[in-house]
Amino acid sequence: MVEGYKNTEVGVIPEDWVLFTIEELTPKNKKYNIVDGPFGSNLKTIHYRKSGIPIITSGYVTNGKFYANEYLYVDLEKFKQEKRSAVKGGDIVMAKIGERCGASAILPENHKVSILSGNALKITIDENYFSKQLISQILWEHHVNGNFEILRTTGAQPALSMANLKKYKIPLPPTKAEQTAIANVLIDADALITQLEKLIHKKKAIKQGAMQELLKPKEGWETKTLGELVEFSNGKAHEQSIDKNGNYTVVNSKFVSTEGAIAKYSNQNISPLFKGDITIVMSDIPNGKALAKCFLIDKDNKYTLNQRIGSIRPIEGDSSYYFYQLNRNKYFLAFDSGSGQTNMRKNDILNCPFSLPPTLSEQSRIAEILSDMDIEILKLEDKLEKQKQLKQGMMQSLLTGKIRLV
Repeated sequence: MVEGYKNTEVGVIPEDWVLFTIEELTPKNKKYNIVDGPFGSNLKTIHYRKSGIPIITSGYVTNGKFYANEYLYVDLEKFKQEKRSAVKGGDIVMAKIGERCGASAILPENHKVSILSGNALKITIDENYFSKQLISQILWEHHVNGNFEILRTTGAQPALSMANLKKYKIPLPPTKAEQTAIANVLIDADALITQLEKLIHKKKAIKQGAMQELLKPKEGWETKTLGELVEFSNGKAHEQSIDKNGNYTVVNSKFVSTEGAIAKYSNQNISPLFKGDITIVMSDIPNGKALAKCFLIDKDNKYTLNQRIGSIRPIEGDSSYYFYQLNRNKYFLAFDSGSGQTNMRKNDILNCPFSLPPTLSEQSRIAEILSDMDIEILKLEDKLEKQKQLKQGMMQSLLTGKIRLV
Protein backbone atom coordinates (compact mmCIF):
# COMPACT_ATOMS: atom_id res chain seq x y z
CA MET A 1 0.00 0.00 0.00
CA VAL A 2 1.33 3.42 -0.96
CA GLU A 3 2.05 5.59 2.06
CA GLY A 4 -0.73 8.06 2.79
CA TYR A 5 -3.47 5.85 1.30
CA LYS A 6 -5.80 3.18 2.65
CA ASN A 7 -7.89 0.31 1.31
CA THR A 8 -11.66 0.69 1.57
CA GLU A 9 -14.69 -1.12 0.25
CA VAL A 10 -14.80 1.36 -2.66
CA GLY A 11 -11.07 1.14 -3.43
CA VAL A 12 -7.87 2.93 -2.43
CA ILE A 13 -8.34 6.49 -1.13
CA PRO A 14 -6.20 8.99 0.81
CA GLU A 15 -5.92 8.21 4.54
CA ASP A 16 -7.72 11.38 5.57
CA TRP A 17 -10.65 10.92 3.20
CA VAL A 18 -13.93 9.64 4.62
CA LEU A 19 -16.58 7.28 3.26
CA PHE A 20 -20.08 8.72 3.56
CA THR A 21 -23.40 7.14 2.73
CA ILE A 22 -25.60 9.41 0.63
CA GLU A 23 -27.98 9.64 3.59
CA GLU A 24 -25.12 10.94 5.77
CA LEU A 25 -24.67 13.85 3.34
CA THR A 26 -28.12 15.25 4.13
CA PRO A 27 -29.19 17.63 6.97
CA LYS A 28 -29.65 15.83 10.27
CA ASN A 29 -32.47 18.00 11.61
CA LYS A 30 -34.79 17.90 8.58
CA LYS A 31 -37.24 15.39 7.18
CA TYR A 32 -37.67 14.25 3.58
CA ASN A 33 -34.06 14.81 2.48
CA ILE A 34 -34.12 11.84 0.11
CA VAL A 35 -37.61 11.29 -1.30
CA ASP A 36 -39.27 10.28 -4.53
CA GLY A 37 -42.37 11.59 -6.24
CA PRO A 38 -45.93 10.58 -5.30
CA PHE A 39 -47.11 7.08 -6.09
CA GLY A 40 -48.70 6.90 -9.53
CA SER A 41 -52.27 6.84 -8.27
CA ASN A 42 -51.61 9.99 -6.22
CA LEU A 43 -50.44 12.09 -9.15
CA LYS A 44 -52.29 11.38 -12.38
CA THR A 45 -53.11 13.32 -15.53
CA ILE A 46 -56.37 14.52 -13.96
CA HIS A 47 -54.25 16.52 -11.50
CA TYR A 48 -52.27 18.34 -14.21
CA ARG A 49 -52.81 22.05 -14.72
CA LYS A 50 -51.55 24.69 -17.15
CA SER A 51 -50.08 26.79 -14.33
CA GLY A 52 -49.31 26.49 -10.64
CA ILE A 53 -46.60 24.34 -9.03
CA PRO A 54 -44.20 22.83 -11.64
CA ILE A 55 -43.79 19.06 -11.84
CA ILE A 56 -40.14 17.96 -12.08
CA THR A 57 -39.70 14.78 -14.12
CA SER A 58 -36.72 12.48 -14.70
CA GLY A 59 -36.46 13.60 -18.32
CA TYR A 60 -35.16 17.00 -17.22
CA VAL A 61 -31.85 15.54 -15.96
CA THR A 62 -30.95 12.75 -18.37
CA ASN A 63 -27.82 14.48 -19.73
CA GLY A 64 -26.32 15.57 -16.41
CA LYS A 65 -27.70 19.10 -16.63
CA PHE A 66 -31.12 20.38 -15.71
CA TYR A 67 -33.09 21.36 -18.79
CA ALA A 68 -36.82 21.98 -19.07
CA ASN A 69 -38.42 23.97 -21.85
CA GLU A 70 -41.95 23.36 -20.66
CA TYR A 71 -43.70 22.06 -17.56
CA LEU A 72 -46.86 20.43 -16.39
CA TYR A 73 -48.26 21.79 -13.14
CA VAL A 74 -50.42 20.93 -10.14
CA ASP A 75 -52.49 23.35 -8.14
CA LEU A 76 -51.53 24.49 -4.63
CA GLU A 77 -54.03 22.19 -2.96
CA LYS A 78 -52.56 19.09 -4.62
CA PHE A 79 -49.05 20.29 -3.81
CA LYS A 80 -49.95 20.58 -0.12
CA GLN A 81 -51.37 17.05 -0.18
CA GLU A 82 -48.06 15.73 -1.56
CA LYS A 83 -45.67 18.20 0.11
CA ARG A 84 -43.44 15.29 1.14
CA SER A 85 -42.32 15.23 -2.52
CA ALA A 86 -41.47 18.94 -2.70
CA VAL A 87 -38.18 19.88 -4.35
CA LYS A 88 -36.46 23.27 -4.19
CA GLY A 89 -33.63 25.03 -5.99
CA GLY A 90 -30.25 23.55 -5.06
CA ASP A 91 -31.58 20.02 -4.53
CA ILE A 92 -30.12 17.23 -6.64
CA VAL A 93 -32.81 15.69 -8.86
CA MET A 94 -32.27 12.08 -9.96
CA ALA A 95 -34.13 9.84 -12.40
CA LYS A 96 -35.61 6.98 -10.38
CA ILE A 97 -37.32 4.90 -13.08
CA GLY A 98 -36.40 4.00 -16.66
CA GLU A 99 -33.28 3.19 -18.66
CA ARG A 100 -31.64 6.44 -17.52
CA CYS A 101 -32.34 5.91 -13.83
CA GLY A 102 -29.45 7.28 -11.80
CA ALA A 103 -28.93 10.28 -14.07
CA SER A 104 -28.99 13.47 -12.04
CA ALA A 105 -28.44 17.23 -11.95
CA ILE A 106 -28.81 20.16 -9.57
CA LEU A 107 -32.11 22.00 -9.77
CA PRO A 108 -31.10 25.65 -10.42
CA GLU A 109 -30.85 27.76 -7.26
CA ASN A 110 -33.49 30.26 -8.41
CA HIS A 111 -35.97 27.59 -9.48
CA LYS A 112 -39.48 27.82 -8.11
CA VAL A 113 -40.38 25.29 -5.42
CA SER A 114 -41.81 22.29 -7.29
CA ILE A 115 -43.09 18.77 -6.89
CA LEU A 116 -41.42 15.57 -8.07
CA SER A 117 -43.09 13.26 -10.56
CA GLY A 118 -43.32 9.58 -9.74
CA ASN A 119 -40.26 8.78 -11.89
CA ALA A 120 -37.90 11.14 -10.06
CA LEU A 121 -36.34 11.61 -6.63
CA LYS A 122 -34.42 14.38 -4.90
CA ILE A 123 -31.44 14.57 -2.55
CA THR A 124 -30.97 17.59 -0.27
CA ILE A 125 -27.31 18.08 0.69
CA ASP A 126 -26.18 19.54 4.04
CA GLU A 127 -24.23 22.50 2.68
CA ASN A 128 -22.72 23.32 6.07
CA TYR A 129 -20.35 20.38 5.64
CA PHE A 130 -20.50 19.25 2.02
CA SER A 131 -20.20 20.71 -1.47
CA LYS A 132 -23.36 19.81 -3.39
CA GLN A 133 -21.57 20.76 -6.64
CA LEU A 134 -18.91 18.12 -6.00
CA ILE A 135 -21.45 15.53 -4.90
CA SER A 136 -23.47 16.20 -8.05
CA GLN A 137 -20.35 15.66 -10.16
CA ILE A 138 -19.60 12.40 -8.33
CA LEU A 139 -23.14 11.07 -8.69
CA TRP A 140 -23.15 11.81 -12.42
CA GLU A 141 -19.78 10.07 -12.81
CA HIS A 142 -21.06 7.00 -10.97
CA HIS A 143 -24.13 6.92 -13.23
CA VAL A 144 -22.04 7.20 -16.41
CA ASN A 145 -19.72 4.43 -15.22
CA GLY A 146 -22.65 2.11 -14.48
CA ASN A 147 -21.98 1.97 -10.74
CA PHE A 148 -25.66 2.41 -9.92
CA GLU A 149 -26.55 -0.88 -11.62
CA ILE A 150 -26.31 -2.58 -8.21
CA LEU A 151 -29.03 -0.25 -6.91
CA ARG A 152 -31.57 -1.27 -9.53
CA THR A 153 -34.61 -3.35 -8.68
CA THR A 154 -36.12 -5.90 -11.03
CA GLY A 155 -39.49 -5.24 -12.59
CA ALA A 156 -41.26 -4.11 -15.72
CA GLN A 157 -38.66 -1.36 -16.13
CA PRO A 158 -35.43 -0.46 -14.31
CA ALA A 159 -35.83 1.47 -11.05
CA LEU A 160 -33.53 2.59 -8.26
CA SER A 161 -34.06 1.17 -4.79
CA MET A 162 -34.45 4.16 -2.47
CA ALA A 163 -33.22 2.11 0.50
CA ASN A 164 -30.08 1.02 -1.32
CA LEU A 165 -29.44 4.54 -2.65
CA LYS A 166 -29.44 5.94 0.88
CA LYS A 167 -26.78 3.39 1.90
CA TYR A 168 -24.61 3.94 -1.19
CA LYS A 169 -21.13 5.14 -0.20
CA ILE A 170 -18.85 7.72 -1.79
CA PRO A 171 -15.41 8.92 -0.62
CA LEU A 172 -14.90 12.62 0.06
CA PRO A 173 -12.09 14.91 1.26
CA PRO A 174 -12.46 15.70 4.98
CA THR A 175 -13.09 19.44 4.58
CA LYS A 176 -15.66 21.37 2.61
CA ALA A 177 -12.84 23.71 1.49
CA GLU A 178 -11.11 20.90 -0.38
CA GLN A 179 -14.40 19.60 -1.74
CA THR A 180 -15.19 23.08 -3.06
CA ALA A 181 -11.75 23.45 -4.65
CA ILE A 182 -12.25 20.21 -6.59
CA ALA A 183 -15.79 21.20 -7.56
CA ASN A 184 -14.62 24.58 -8.88
CA VAL A 185 -12.07 22.96 -11.18
CA LEU A 186 -14.71 20.61 -12.58
CA ILE A 187 -17.26 23.41 -12.91
CA ASP A 188 -14.71 25.44 -14.91
CA ALA A 189 -14.17 22.42 -17.18
CA ASP A 190 -17.94 22.09 -17.63
CA ALA A 191 -18.19 25.78 -18.50
CA LEU A 192 -15.69 25.35 -21.33
CA ILE A 193 -17.54 22.27 -22.57
CA THR A 194 -20.85 24.17 -22.51
CA GLN A 195 -19.24 27.10 -24.34
CA LEU A 196 -18.01 24.78 -27.10
CA GLU A 197 -21.39 23.06 -27.34
CA LYS A 198 -23.13 26.41 -27.78
CA LEU A 199 -20.60 27.50 -30.40
CA ILE A 200 -21.10 24.26 -32.34
CA HIS A 201 -24.87 24.71 -32.18
CA LYS A 202 -24.49 28.27 -33.48
CA LYS A 203 -22.17 27.19 -36.32
CA LYS A 204 -24.60 24.45 -37.35
CA ALA A 205 -27.46 26.96 -37.41
CA ILE A 206 -25.38 29.30 -39.57
CA LYS A 207 -24.55 26.44 -41.93
CA GLN A 208 -28.21 25.46 -42.16
CA GLY A 209 -29.12 29.01 -43.15
CA ALA A 210 -26.30 29.10 -45.70
CA MET A 211 -27.48 25.82 -47.23
CA GLN A 212 -31.03 27.09 -47.62
CA GLU A 213 -29.75 30.16 -49.43
CA LEU A 214 -26.98 28.63 -51.52
CA LEU A 215 -28.95 25.57 -52.66
CA LYS A 216 -32.15 27.46 -53.50
CA PRO A 217 -32.72 27.45 -57.29
CA LYS A 218 -31.85 30.74 -58.96
CA GLU A 219 -32.22 32.28 -62.39
CA GLY A 220 -30.29 30.26 -64.94
CA TRP A 221 -30.39 27.02 -62.96
CA GLU A 222 -31.94 23.91 -64.47
CA THR A 223 -34.11 21.33 -62.77
CA LYS A 224 -34.16 17.70 -63.89
CA THR A 225 -34.99 14.38 -62.29
CA LEU A 226 -32.07 12.79 -60.51
CA GLY A 227 -32.32 9.82 -62.88
CA GLU A 228 -31.26 12.07 -65.77
CA LEU A 229 -28.06 13.08 -63.97
CA VAL A 230 -26.70 10.02 -62.17
CA GLU A 231 -26.01 6.30 -62.29
CA PHE A 232 -27.68 4.35 -59.47
CA SER A 233 -27.07 0.95 -57.89
CA ASN A 234 -28.30 -0.94 -54.82
CA GLY A 235 -26.13 -2.57 -52.20
CA LYS A 236 -26.04 -6.26 -51.36
CA ALA A 237 -26.31 -8.30 -48.17
CA HIS A 238 -22.96 -8.90 -46.44
CA GLU A 239 -24.05 -11.15 -43.60
CA GLN A 240 -22.02 -14.07 -45.01
CA SER A 241 -18.97 -12.03 -45.97
CA ILE A 242 -17.95 -10.36 -42.71
CA ASP A 243 -14.28 -10.95 -41.99
CA LYS A 244 -11.93 -9.10 -39.63
CA ASN A 245 -9.10 -9.61 -42.12
CA GLY A 246 -11.03 -8.27 -45.10
CA ASN A 247 -10.49 -5.21 -47.27
CA TYR A 248 -13.75 -3.27 -47.44
CA THR A 249 -15.59 -1.44 -44.67
CA VAL A 250 -19.32 -2.11 -44.98
CA VAL A 251 -21.44 1.04 -45.27
CA ASN A 252 -24.74 0.39 -43.48
CA SER A 253 -27.65 2.56 -42.44
CA LYS A 254 -25.83 3.93 -39.41
CA PHE A 255 -22.56 4.44 -41.25
CA VAL A 256 -20.80 2.61 -38.46
CA SER A 257 -17.34 1.19 -39.14
CA THR A 258 -16.20 -1.41 -36.61
CA GLU A 259 -13.53 -4.07 -36.58
CA GLY A 260 -16.21 -6.68 -37.13
CA ALA A 261 -17.70 -5.03 -40.21
CA ILE A 262 -15.01 -5.62 -42.80
CA ALA A 263 -15.97 -7.55 -45.92
CA LYS A 264 -13.75 -9.93 -47.87
CA TYR A 265 -12.23 -8.56 -51.06
CA SER A 266 -12.91 -11.65 -53.13
CA ASN A 267 -16.50 -12.33 -52.11
CA GLN A 268 -19.03 -12.07 -54.93
CA ASN A 269 -21.34 -9.93 -52.77
CA ILE A 270 -18.93 -7.02 -52.71
CA SER A 271 -20.38 -3.77 -54.10
CA PRO A 272 -17.27 -1.57 -54.25
CA LEU A 273 -17.60 2.20 -53.99
CA PHE A 274 -15.32 4.81 -55.51
CA LYS A 275 -14.28 8.32 -54.62
CA GLY A 276 -17.09 10.76 -55.45
CA ASP A 277 -19.89 8.19 -55.08
CA ILE A 278 -22.74 9.21 -52.78
CA THR A 279 -24.50 6.61 -50.64
CA ILE A 280 -28.06 7.14 -49.43
CA VAL A 281 -30.07 5.26 -46.79
CA MET A 282 -33.28 3.89 -48.31
CA SER A 283 -34.95 2.35 -45.21
CA ASP A 284 -35.60 3.60 -41.71
CA ILE A 285 -37.96 3.27 -38.78
CA PRO A 286 -40.87 5.74 -38.45
CA ASN A 287 -39.62 9.26 -37.71
CA GLY A 288 -36.04 8.00 -37.69
CA LYS A 289 -32.96 10.09 -38.33
CA ALA A 290 -31.28 7.86 -40.92
CA LEU A 291 -33.66 8.02 -43.90
CA ALA A 292 -31.96 9.75 -46.87
CA LYS A 293 -28.80 10.29 -44.87
CA CYS A 294 -25.98 10.57 -47.39
CA PHE A 295 -22.28 9.81 -47.23
CA LEU A 296 -19.69 11.10 -49.70
CA ILE A 297 -17.07 8.45 -50.49
CA ASP A 298 -13.57 9.82 -50.00
CA LYS A 299 -11.39 6.98 -51.35
CA ASP A 300 -11.53 4.29 -54.04
CA ASN A 301 -12.01 0.68 -52.90
CA LYS A 302 -12.34 1.50 -49.22
CA TYR A 303 -16.05 0.80 -48.78
CA THR A 304 -18.61 -1.73 -49.93
CA LEU A 305 -22.35 -1.08 -50.04
CA ASN A 306 -24.74 -2.91 -47.73
CA GLN A 307 -28.34 -3.76 -48.63
CA ARG A 308 -31.00 -1.03 -48.54
CA ILE A 309 -28.32 1.55 -49.20
CA GLY A 310 -28.20 3.16 -52.63
CA SER A 311 -25.16 4.40 -54.53
CA ILE A 312 -25.45 7.57 -56.60
CA ARG A 313 -22.69 8.40 -59.10
CA PRO A 314 -23.06 11.74 -60.95
CA ILE A 315 -22.57 11.38 -64.71
CA GLU A 316 -21.10 14.86 -64.70
CA GLY A 317 -20.89 17.72 -62.22
CA ASP A 318 -19.45 18.19 -58.74
CA SER A 319 -20.12 15.22 -56.43
CA SER A 320 -19.83 17.38 -53.33
CA TYR A 321 -22.58 19.66 -54.65
CA TYR A 322 -24.80 16.61 -55.26
CA PHE A 323 -24.10 15.43 -51.71
CA TYR A 324 -25.22 18.69 -50.11
CA GLN A 325 -28.38 18.81 -52.24
CA LEU A 326 -29.35 15.20 -51.52
CA ASN A 327 -28.44 14.71 -47.86
CA ARG A 328 -31.75 14.42 -45.94
CA ASN A 329 -33.53 16.22 -48.81
CA LYS A 330 -37.13 17.01 -47.90
CA TYR A 331 -38.32 15.19 -51.05
CA PHE A 332 -37.07 11.91 -49.56
CA LEU A 333 -38.27 12.67 -46.04
CA ALA A 334 -41.83 13.02 -47.38
CA PHE A 335 -41.86 9.22 -47.90
CA ASP A 336 -41.83 8.77 -44.11
CA SER A 337 -45.48 8.36 -43.10
CA GLY A 338 -44.58 8.19 -39.42
CA SER A 339 -46.53 4.97 -38.94
CA GLY A 340 -44.45 2.20 -40.49
CA GLN A 341 -40.94 1.52 -41.69
CA THR A 342 -40.06 3.57 -44.74
CA ASN A 343 -38.62 1.67 -47.71
CA MET A 344 -37.78 3.86 -50.68
CA ARG A 345 -37.40 2.18 -54.05
CA LYS A 346 -34.94 2.88 -56.84
CA ASN A 347 -37.50 4.89 -58.80
CA ASP A 348 -38.37 6.92 -55.71
CA ILE A 349 -34.74 8.02 -55.61
CA LEU A 350 -34.39 8.68 -59.32
CA ASN A 351 -37.61 10.72 -59.58
CA CYS A 352 -36.28 13.28 -57.12
CA PRO A 353 -36.35 16.81 -58.65
CA PHE A 354 -32.79 18.12 -58.71
CA SER A 355 -31.72 21.72 -59.31
CA LEU A 356 -28.16 22.72 -60.13
CA PRO A 357 -26.21 25.70 -61.44
CA PRO A 358 -25.31 25.57 -65.15
CA THR A 359 -21.53 25.56 -64.60
CA LEU A 360 -19.25 23.18 -62.78
CA SER A 361 -17.36 26.10 -61.25
CA GLU A 362 -20.49 27.45 -59.57
CA GLN A 363 -21.40 24.00 -58.24
CA SER A 364 -17.88 23.63 -56.85
CA ARG A 365 -17.94 27.09 -55.28
CA ILE A 366 -21.17 26.29 -53.39
CA ALA A 367 -19.83 22.92 -52.28
CA GLU A 368 -16.55 24.48 -51.14
CA ILE A 369 -18.33 27.04 -48.95
CA LEU A 370 -20.40 24.35 -47.25
CA SER A 371 -17.43 22.00 -46.97
CA ASP A 372 -15.38 24.71 -45.24
CA MET A 373 -18.23 25.13 -42.75
CA ASP A 374 -18.31 21.38 -42.15
CA ILE A 375 -14.56 21.32 -41.55
CA GLU A 376 -14.86 24.15 -39.03
CA ILE A 377 -17.65 22.30 -37.20
CA LEU A 378 -15.67 19.04 -37.21
CA LYS A 379 -12.66 20.81 -35.71
CA LEU A 380 -14.85 22.26 -32.97
CA GLU A 381 -16.41 18.84 -32.31
CA ASP A 382 -12.93 17.33 -32.08
CA LYS A 383 -11.93 20.08 -29.63
CA LEU A 384 -15.09 19.38 -27.63
CA GLU A 385 -14.33 15.66 -27.46
CA LYS A 386 -10.78 16.36 -26.29
CA GLN A 387 -12.08 18.73 -23.62
CA LYS A 388 -14.48 16.04 -22.40
CA GLN A 389 -11.63 13.54 -22.25
CA LEU A 390 -9.50 16.07 -20.37
CA LYS A 391 -12.27 16.58 -17.82
CA GLN A 392 -12.63 12.81 -17.48
CA GLY A 393 -8.93 12.50 -16.71
CA MET A 394 -9.17 15.34 -14.18
CA MET A 395 -12.06 13.60 -12.45
CA GLN A 396 -10.18 10.32 -12.22
CA SER A 397 -7.30 12.12 -10.51
CA LEU A 398 -9.27 14.54 -8.34
CA LEU A 399 -11.99 12.16 -7.16
CA THR A 400 -9.48 9.52 -6.05
CA GLY A 401 -7.12 11.92 -4.31
CA LYS A 402 -4.24 11.35 -6.70
CA ILE A 403 -4.13 15.14 -7.08
CA ARG A 404 -4.82 17.27 -4.00
CA LEU A 405 -5.80 20.92 -4.37
CA VAL A 406 -5.69 21.89 -0.68
